[in-house]
Amino acid sequence: MRSPPAKFKVLLTEGAEQDLEGIHGYISEFDCLANADHVLDAVVGVVESLSRFPERGTYPRELLALGIKEYRQAFFKPYRVIYRVIDSRVIIYLIADGRRDMQTVLARRLLSG
Repeated sequence: MRSPPAKFKVLLTEGAEQDLEGIHGYISEFDCLANADHVLDAVVGVVESLSRFPERGTYPRELLALGIKEYRQAFFKPYRVIYRVIDSRVIIYLIADGRRDMQTVLARRLLSG
């Protein structure tokens, strides 16, 4: 069965690109290159799937607690992809290990303006 055609253009911010590089580099250094490549492929797969189904993501609970509903998240556990849908674009702002202090990470990246 064919997947539906992409309806949304997915764009990564510079910060999100750096996040991917950092995750890959960390896993390569402290685990192995094969696992780093696997995680990178899986996270990129999640990002690409947002071109077809961006509304499937949930609201990050840390932002929801502040009444902010403009950002969504998708997962390749433990990694969280934080994004926003604007018109026909999906903008990826953050890709982070969800075991981190996400309140601080989100505030620094999204709310510090």
